[in-house]
Amino acid sequence: MSALYTFSILLYGLGIRIAALFNPKARKWVQGRKGLFRKLDETLKQNPGRWKGNVWFHCASLGEFEQGHPVIEGFRELFPDYRIILTFYSPSGYEVRNSYQGVEGVFYMPLDIPLNARRWINRLNPKLVFIVKYEYWFNFLKVLDQKRIPVFIISAIFHENQPFFKKYGSWFKKQLNHVSWFFLQSEDTKKLAETLGIKTFTISGDTRFDRVWSIRQQHKSFPLIEEFARGARVVLGGSTWEPDEEMILGLLNQNHPNLKFIIAPHEVHPARIEALEASWQSAVGSWHLCHCEEWSDAATASGIRHPVSAIVRFSQLTPETAASARVIIIDSIGILAHLYQYAYVSVIGGGFGVGIHNTLEAAAFGNPVVFGPNFQKFTEARELIRLGGAFSVRNTNELSVLVTGWLENDEEYQRISSICQNYVENNRGATHRILQGIQTLGFIASSRKNS
Repeated sequence: MSALYTFSILLYGLGIRIAALFNPKARKWVQGRKGLFRKLDETLKQNPGRWKGNVWFHCASLGEFEQGHPVIEGFRELFPDYRIILTFYSPSGYEVRNSYQGVEGVFYMPLDIPLNARRWINRLNPKLVFIVKYEYWFNFLKVLDQKRIPVFIISAIFHENQPFFKKYGSWFKKQLNHVSWFFLQSEDTKKLAETLGIKTFTISGDTRFDRVWSIRQQHKSFPLIEEFARGARVVLGGSTWEPDEEMILGLLNQNHPNLKFIIAPHEVHPARIEALEASWQSAVGSWHLCHCEEWSDAATASGIRHPVSAIVRFSQLTPETAASARVIIIDSIGILAHLYQYAYVSVIGGGFGVGIHNTLEAAAFGNPVVFGPNFQKFTEARELIRLGGAFSVRNTNELSVLVTGWLENDEEYQRISSICQNYVENNRGATHRILQGIQTLGFIASSRKNS
């Protein structure tokens, strides 16, 4: 089975190289790995006497980095004498965070074949390895185990669609023995882990709660967004796809007088932004011709200082366009988590596809959270719905009923807002439990007295 697994990885790598001829993301995947071992060697030659050893953090993509980020920062605080190397598997993570200053080096992870695994681990020789959530590369795990290098899966989660739970999954399940310790997200994950025979685990919680709360505490300011939002209620579409945007656009067309809109699409490549801008510009233009005078009078009565009639990209905002726009399209990456501070309600994308994106970033700022019907795989979405802070909708009318109700009943809105914020605040602490765990279990001794 090991040979079959490696053969499938080789086929996968070949497929990506073929796709790179016409797919930009695949091209980045291939080009980013050129000269990878040479780049690692160059990094490891810097300040060789400065470090007690190397620690390796691996994240599949940007979402996993956000989960791993608080642990990286916490580890750096407790263990400043260790060099941290960060790897990504996907371009969507590497392209955004390759200049991250919290580590000594950021790289793509090599393709998971035995030769690459041995070369990488022999060069890096890490003292500890942290893998975020559920990224299992079995040739790497085997070599790490052979070299007795501790491996931790942090914010670990299991679900029944993983190969470990399939009829053919005995070999995959056996590979989990190469992991030293699992820091699990929840009791539900614990139950699944126990069915796999896993005994080396701690229920530590999800580090995303620590991450989003940290972002809330940063109070990062966007003056032009503040100008745009002044006196209005902002509906923010976060990581949206076309079905999400169509639903939000329907809300715009219902002519709620004190609503403005920020749309942050999940993909921000030029073709996507141009298509989104064109479709919304047409709708906003038609709305403007039919309703502008009526809306302007209502907006003025609601305290909005400027009649609005435009849609504008974030990169093209000026004080004048910020004041006069009704819709802003976010055409850059890395700022969405901070923009939720300006939202009245957040519509999280993905719920009409394979599943919703990050709801906790919005909830941390007290935004009532709305998403489409495909949310069942996400614990925090189910929990927020149970608590009354999140809502699943199927169309514009259902979204409009919610938003209209909150606009008319501020006391109810504030109650829901508090539910969301308290949910995030009360679930913090996973980072501390993970870092305390690796010390208590004897994997590393802190160099700080206050650890």
